[in-house]
Amino acid sequence: MEVCRVSNYNNTQTENTIKMEETNNNLRKDIISHYMNHVLEHGSKPANIHKFAKENGMNENDFYQFFTSFEVLEKEIFNEFFNQTLLLLDKNEEYHSYDSQNKLLSFYFTFFEIITRNRSYVLQCIGHDSVNTMHTLSILRRSFKTFIETLQIETVNLRNNRLENYKEKGLTEAYWGQLIFIFNYWKNDSSPAFEKTDILIEKMVNTSFQIQDIKPLESMLDLGKFLYKEMINR
Repeated sequence: MEVCRVSNYNNTQTENTIKMEETNNNLRKDIISHYMNHVLEHGSKPANIHKFAKENGMNENDFYQFFTSFEVLEKEIFNEFFNQTLLLLDKNEEYHSYDSQNKLLSFYFTFFEIITRNRSYVLQCIGHDSVNTMHTLSILRRSFKTFIETLQIETVNLRNNRLENYKEKGLTEAYWGQLIFIFNYWKNDSSPAFEKTDILIEKMVNTSFQIQDIKPLESMLDLGKFLYKEMINR
């Protein structure tokens, strides 16, 4: 009987923990939603956190549970677009069987579909200031680079640990640059349903994977090493 009571107690604790997590998750979503609505309706950030919380039926401390400032909140909103993208992709059974090229294509198409739904907010928040853009997207940058690493994109084996580390860092930075290029193009795209952005995505991804096709590059690398050794041995 004693064991039963302990078991019931543990079950109650687990249920309470789950309910608390759901409450916190809903509160975080509400804060994000209220903030985005304010920016869209007023064309600017709220005056301060206290006023923002009060206007939306919250305590100021509710806000600080998740964000330390509006600046941090804005960064997290763009990272939330990223998280939503991964959740949608994960639900697609076919996605898990894709190669790295098609996984990246799927990511881009889904990500830009999500931010297109929130285009008015994105343009209001980012504007045309490139410095502000990079600052606001800093958390997204870290998440995206981690995502690129998970794709395990096949490249030339440099057969040197130090060079391999530089290559991996360069690869993630290159694809981050690719995302930013597409993002800036999308901001100015005036084609119906932003179809030209879709065309750009497909062409850029296909080209980037063709450029790093490892077979011809490895052959060239081996030839270069052979010729170099031959010149030294003469």
